[in-house]
Amino acid sequence: MSAPAEGTTPIPTGRDLRRYLPTGFARGDVIEIFVDADACPVKDEVYVVATRYGIPVALVANSRMFVPEGLGVRRVVVEQGPDAADDWIVAHVRSGDVVVTADVPLAARCLEAGARVLGSDGRVFDEDSIGGRLATRDLGAHLRESGVVTGGPPPISARDRSRFLSRLDELIQRGRREQGGR
Repeated sequence: MSAPAEGTTPIPTGRDLRRYLPTGFARGDVIEIFVDADACPVKDEVYVVATRYGIPVALVANSRMFVPEGLGVRRVVVEQGPDAADDWIVAHVRSGDVVVTADVPLAARCLEAGARVLGSDGRVFDEDSIGGRLATRDLGAHLRESGVVTGGPPPISARDRSRFLSRLDELIQRGRREQGGR
């Protein structure tokens, strides 16, 4: 495990992780949720689902942020840099883990690592959709560089939040079934 930034708590592993998990679990048995947290609008929804299933959560960000105590949520503050949080997530995610991000290139990298990836709008990134989403992102970047005002993503709606909760629950249930019901 790499050293955490000053003032942060590392993601629990080994014996440290066991205090957050039901008896008999080891890290190899447990899905983790990694949140690209700097601009994530659905952190509270992640806490709800993770608490329901007893799943540890890593909030990965470039700056300090509030982390609720007693829910198995750990804050990971990485160094400043354009892809520092992304690089940390990719280095620690394992096959079957869930990553929450709106960052399409990060989603592609996590899919390559075997993770399940969910956008903050509740749309699942998968092998079938990632190519089109990368192309759309690149087109938008090209238009912005050309001076076209494209605006940003729309604000997250109540419908998006509901879809997010439902999809996160589905991804966790699927992962648990694939790991033998854990």
